[in-house]
Amino acid sequence: MISFGPVPSRRLGKSLGINNISSGKVCSYSCVYCQVGITHKFSNQRQKFYDPEVICSEVKKQLAKLSVADQPDYLTFVANGEPTLDINLGRSIEKLKLFNIPVAVITNASLLIDPQVRADLLPADWVSVKIDAGNEDVWKKLNRPADKIDFEMYVKGLITFSNVYKGKLVSETMLVKGLNDTPEELNQVVTVLKSVQPSIAYISVPTRPPAVKSVLPPDEKDINLAYQLFSENQLNAELIIGFEGTDTGFTGNAIEDILNICFVHPIRQDTMNELLKKDQVNPGILTKLLDDNYIKRTEYKSNVFYIRKFPN
Repeated sequence: MISFGPVPSRRLGKSLGINNISSGKVCSYSCVYCQVGITHKFSNQRQKFYDPEVICSEVKKQLAKLSVADQPDYLTFVANGEPTLDINLGRSIEKLKLFNIPVAVITNASLLIDPQVRADLLPADWVSVKIDAGNEDVWKKLNRPADKIDFEMYVKGLITFSNVYKGKLVSETMLVKGLNDTPEELNQVVTVLKSVQPSIAYISVPTRPPAVKSVLPPDEKDINLAYQLFSENQLNAELIIGFEGTDTGFTGNAIEDILNICFVHPIRQDTMNELLKKDQVNPGILTKLLDDNYIKRTEYKSNVFYIRKFPN
């Protein structure tokens, strides 16, 4: 599975997902809130996954399956892992530009200290970088980086990239109750954000089943505090704390749509119902996918989600 959706995005409108990590989750982080689950294969070394020709071909096939109304606003690298671990990322971005659809990359920014990673991202139209913590201790508790990744080098990479990137650079700060939602921690995050100067500093909270079940969003007053602190420091802050909606793209192949989307994006029950309706299939297909262990059902904050089940 390489291309899926499009899925509704609170930042990008209709986003056609591109999963450029070919195996199970491979990441430089194991964030406590990650919707893909814990990281079993840590890596901070770039490697080959898919050939850029294959990625381009799969995106072309997915686009051809969609109606005119479902054509995406962005082609988005959002992998079951860290997309910049793909050594061919830059070449893939260049090839995808041929579709004349803006290309976005959502990265945890841990590898931006590498000049080649920065160069690979320069052709992208929109890049989101993760800035959850302003000090090493919280960073390690929240993002749980691979051993060889250094906090100071991570911040240096962020600043260096922000100085050379000409596209739209945004940041995302995921707030987790009890970890990075105090005034002290938030002010330290603001310090990092001011050094990066994103065009928009998004503030988000966990809305899908997290890797660590005890993870919860902060109280409303602490979310408001974050917004006020960001704004007071001349950051263009925006909250993305609500549900993004049920309007996913569909291809007519329900099994393919379900598996491809929930591989990297848990599907909420109301979204699943809408997808089954669009694909014109009996809801019994969902029972079969559950019984055959392709997906599993879970709950988070009183909502039912379906996520891809990975082999042990």
